[in-house]
Amino acid sequence: MDKFKIDDDLIRKLAALLDEAGLSEIEYEVTGRRIRVAHQLAPAATVAALPAGRNETETGREIIEPSHPGAVTSPMVGTVYLSSEPGITPFAAVGNEVAEGDTLLLIEAMKTFNPIRAPRAGRITQIFVADGSPVEYGEVLLILE
Repeated sequence: MDKFKIDDDLIRKLAALLDEAGLSEIEYEVTGRRIRVAHQLAPAATVAALPAGRNETETGREIIEPSHPGAVTSPMVGTVYLSSEPGITPFAAVGNEVAEGDTLLLIEAMKTFNPIRAPRAGRITQIFVADGSPVEYGEVLLILE
């Protein structure tokens, strides 16, 4: 088997899986051969002129930088869930007081549910994700102050 032969069908299947799962990249490895397929990220949203201290896109969604002191960011690419199952009270809501280590939400990645825990005690002031929505690595999930 040629070590450098490209498997076009596998690449097409991985690209389709990216779209189907809402991922930005996927990596597959078998018997020492590794293939990584990634979508190019869209350009950043245009920011409208606003009064000092506010940062908002033209669609009205506020942009919070991951460097914000209260930002809790996604440690992975996946799908976010605000509760352990549909119809159950969410782990966290705006205005809730949480203790360090409390589960704030779950991120499903590769059929594994990963709890995202509060890095410190505080009050949730904003939540930027919807239940069942895809999230990217480093995306701001919520603000904990």
